[in-house]
Amino acid sequence: MSIRQFLAQNQYIQIGINVEAWEDLITIAAAPLIKGGFVTTEYPQAVIDNTRKYGAYYVFEEGIAIPHARPECGVIKNGFSLLTLARPVSISDSEPVDIIVMFSGMDSDTHITQGIASIVELLDKAETLAQIRQATTVDEIIRLL
Repeated sequence: MSIRQFLAQNQYIQIGINVEAWEDLITIAAAPLIKGGFVTTEYPQAVIDNTRKYGAYYVFEEGIAIPHARPECGVIKNGFSLLTLARPVSISDSEPVDIIVMFSGMDSDTHITQGIASIVELLDKAETLAQIRQATTVDEIIRLL
């Protein structure tokens, strides 16, 4: 299932969120996945711990972060959430980000093919990214994906 299909069905999109600390954006991005039964309550802390240990390896120059943790860190089933920030935030000294796509993959294959591949397609579309940043409704974002 593509990120667009998943988000259209589950509506796990949060728009224009204000955060001060990068840890908060991880927690907020994980909240719909926890509520929907896609990850355990421990999952966001695993992402935070990995970031502190390995750095923000999931941040791209385009202002997009794709935070995630390994399947054994609390993944129950495959899922995505999308969060746009009102103001960009640096994650552990990274370039500032304002689009966050958190995903949970049940295995390494899903982790790479379904999750990252779907999101990386967005990175080549500067106009789409600009429109996502300006979107004010969930429906607008779903149409853009």
